Amino acid sequence: MIPQKLQLKNFLSYHEVTLDFTGLHTACICGPNGAGKSSLLEAIAWSIWGNSRAATEDDIISLGEKEVRVDFTFSTHGNIYRVIRGRRRGQSPTLEFQVNTGSQFKSLTQKGVRATQQSIIEHLKLDYDTFVNSAYLRQGRADEFMLKRPNERKEILASLLKLDQYDTLGEKAKDIARQFKAKVEILEQSLEANQKQLQEKEAIAQQQTNLKATLAQLQEKQETDRQQLKQLQTQQHERQTWEKLLQGQQQQYDKLVQECYRLKQELKTTQQQQDELLAVVKQENEINAGYTHFQNLQTTEESLSGKFKKHQNALNQRQQLQEKQRQQLQEVQNKIQQCRAQLNSLKEQEQENLHILSKRADIETALTKLQAARTKLNELDNLQVEITPLLQQRQKLQTELEKGQARLSARLEELNSRVCQLRRTQQQKQPQLQATLEEVVTEIAQLDNRRVYQKRVREKGQERHQFLERLIRNKKDYETRLGELDQKLQLLNQDHSNGNGKVAVKEYPPCPLCDRPLDEHHWHLVVDKHQTQQKEIRDLLWVAREQLTLSEREIQVLRTEYRQIDEELGKYDELRERRGGLQVQLDNIKKDESLLQELVEEVAEVERSLHTGDFAVNLYAEISTLEEQIQEFNYDDRSHSLAREEEKKLRWAEIKYGQIKDAENKLGKVRGQMPEIEEQIVSLEQDLERQKQTSQVQQQIVIIEREISEIGYDLDEHNNVRSELRKAQFWLTRIEKLRQAQKQYPQLVERINELKGVIENRQQDLAGIKGQISILNQQLEQTPNLDEKITYLDKKIQDRRGQLDEQLGSLGRVQQQLQHLENLHVQNTQQLEQLQTTKRQYRVYQELSLAFGKKGIQALMIENILPQLEAETNQILARLSANQLHVQFVTQKATKGSKKNSKWIDTLDILIADTKGTRPYETYSGGEAFRVNFAIRLALSKLLAQRSGTALRMLIIDEGFGTQDAEGCDRLIAAINAIAADFSCILTVTHIPHFKEAFQARIEVSKTAQGSQIMLSV
Repeated sequence: MIPQKLQLKNFLSYHEVTLDFTGLHTACICGPNGAGKSSLLEAIAWSIWGNSRAATEDDIISLGEKEVRVDFTFSTHGNIYRVIRGRRRGQSPTLEFQVNTGSQFKSLTQKGVRATQQSIIEHLKLDYDTFVNSAYLRQGRADEFMLKRPNERKEILASLLKLDQYDTLGEKAKDIARQFKAKVEILEQSLEANQKQLQEKEAIAQQQTNLKATLAQLQEKQETDRQQLKQLQTQQHERQTWEKLLQGQQQQYDKLVQECYRLKQELKTTQQQQDELLAVVKQENEINAGYTHFQNLQTTEESLSGKFKKHQNALNQRQQLQEKQRQQLQEVQNKIQQCRAQLNSLKEQEQENLHILSKRADIETALTKLQAARTKLNELDNLQVEITPLLQQRQKLQTELEKGQARLSARLEELNSRVCQLRRTQQQKQPQLQATLEEVVTEIAQLDNRRVYQKRVREKGQERHQFLERLIRNKKDYETRLGELDQKLQLLNQDHSNGNGKVAVKEYPPCPLCDRPLDEHHWHLVVDKHQTQQKEIRDLLWVAREQLTLSEREIQVLRTEYRQIDEELGKYDELRERRGGLQVQLDNIKKDESLLQELVEEVAEVERSLHTGDFAVNLYAEISTLEEQIQEFNYDDRSHSLAREEEKKLRWAEIKYGQIKDAENKLGKVRGQMPEIEEQIVSLEQDLERQKQTSQVQQQIVIIEREISEIGYDLDEHNNVRSELRKAQFWLTRIEKLRQAQKQYPQLVERINELKGVIENRQQDLAGIKGQISILNQQLEQTPNLDEKITYLDKKIQDRRGQLDEQLGSLGRVQQQLQHLENLHVQNTQQLEQLQTTKRQYRVYQELSLAFGKKGIQALMIENILPQLEAETNQILARLSANQLHVQFVTQKATKGSKKNSKWIDTLDILIADTKGTRPYETYSGGEAFRVNFAIRLALSKLLAQRSGTALRMLIIDEGFGTQDAEGCDRLIAAINAIAADFSCILTVTHIPHFKEAFQARIEVSKTAQGSQIMLSV
């Protein structure tokens, strides 16, 4: 990313500034502390990524302003882009993204700020975290990497390289491995249970053979009895045929008797209707006279209804015209009221402006005082600008002195804390850890016993499930058989009645199984047998339901117990991990004894340095010199504050003077509008009076009232006619009855003659059917009844059928068990294959969780990146120190102890060597330490940029260079110039005059009353 142009509006201390980077290669952003140097760099970061050092989004807006806008143009990957980001207080931000097509900028803005932000990152190939850790070296972060402990340095490096994503992948792999492990245990338990069931297959197969042999014998005997029953049923069927013929003739006889009775009743009813119609026909003259009177009244009412409609229309028109006249008058009255209100408002404005103009003399006096206060304030501001660098330098030296003391104090406190911690751990923590470890081991043993018991509960639950399935099948079988018996009993209990509705001699229905006729004795036998079977099946069904309820309750208890045990076992893996962690802690305590002695020696050295103060001799001398220079200026910060407050108090005079000028203009306008409004009110009042007397609407109302009087409609007359018409409607019904009687009378006479002939024919048919019934009774007396033999043989067949059903049910259950075992064998084979696959997947994800861990891919990537980081750091450090300093990264070191017991542990120590040998980082001076920090930080920046997929073309150095002497500054400048060829743009932020004079291109930043201002000099 190479900057080209930056435009700011109301961003932090800037109100409206434009900075053109064209032609700048290495430039220095300089100015006093607090002038706004870092704000320029913050504006670049905020425009592209929306991030800044402000606590809230609205804090980036300049004080007193409502909105902020940053327009940043830059080039990257051969294209020129433009980002415009803005925000109003309390509202959502706006973001535009554009690309230069040669002649103009083309929009790349997406739908929504978030989508546009993602598009910017994709084109730039650089996110905010990578930017602040690579291209942007921010204040106070150069020594962040060096001041951390060795193990913390690895964490920082892993964070910069974004290796934490491998931790997430490791946790996911570990979770999946746990899932596969649980699945393996379930499959193994299922296979063990299936194997037990498969061992019963041979016994069930032998049981199936025995049942088939018994079933064949029973079926042979059943077939013989059925043939004999069929012969008897044929003979009995002939007798039943004669009985059905007799029954049919008897039913026909009954129907004819009923029909004769019905025809006689119809003849009687028809004769009565004939007499009623004859009476209506005799009243013909009276009915015709009444109907004529009704027609005359109806004609009169229609005439009066026509007048009523005309009268009503005229009334509606008059009402509409009156409403229209009222609206017109109301409109004129509203205009008059508006004009009067406007006139009153103008009079009030006239009085307000006169009141403001009366204060002119006081305001002009206050303006004179304001000018004098501003003159004094400018003099103090100039004096403050001169003395501020000295105050800032003194503050900076005091801050560095305090930092040094705080660093040593913090180190001393840290060392004392670690010494106390190690001693306390050796004295207290070790016995506690040992006791805790024993408790955890005991709890794990208890959970192992619970896992064994859980397995037994699961096996018992599977057995109860199988028993429950058998009960459900038996229950369905009992319900089916019970339904069949209910249908048979319904067929046996049907009654037969004769045709006249009276119950004749009871005839029993045929057997519902064999269709053979039954007499009373055999009918009772069949019914008793079915009722007995029904009772037995109901008893069995009740027992099955009770067992089903008990089994379901027992399964629910087992399921609840299994879930409780499963919840108890939920912490099993956690306890095992805790046991390993406790063991590691005990091992670490034993290793801390040698470290304790080293820390005690280091505590003594730090206490000596703090007591003598030899770590900051130069800082004390510089602070004394600055104090003498500050006294010479005779500047009082309190007087400056009082002058600033006095100027703020008098600012009201400027505002009031502007109000006086505005009041003079408004007064002239008000006095010019008042006569015009008064004339308009007089004109509207005259128009209102004219509307009331001679308007066109008023003339139309007079015409309508004349038409109403000409119509002459009388409402009382109309109501009387309507009343008489309602009374005369009675004759409409009478005339209709007369017409119907005249039409129906001949038809009734013809129907009476027809009924008399039909009754005579039906009586002759009754005599013939009576003779046929007598002949059929004689034939039935000569035919024998075989019901007893058929019932006995049928009972024998039914008993054997029950045996066959029982054998078939047993055979079906055995075949179902064999089929279940076959399916179980196939399922067993599939589960074996699934078990092997699951175990293999468990091993794969277990290895992946280790590979993604701290000691896997992450450690390997850090090991691979450190040589490159070391080489790049030494290359930069050689330029900064004239080849006097060299850095080495050590990733492993041996623990203290005998050679046999020593172990290698992971670390990230940084060894610094100079002409005097290798020494710790803390023993180097501030300038040397800063050069090492700067070299490592710059090397990290280049490395991170390469890993993000983009070249590091821009470098921003916002660090303090106050620790460098003249020679160190020259070397730092030389190093920056030496690496300038690797970058297209380098921006350095400083306030040191010697340092900024080394750059030909300078961006001078100054703080004024109108906000921060910049001046570019090349």
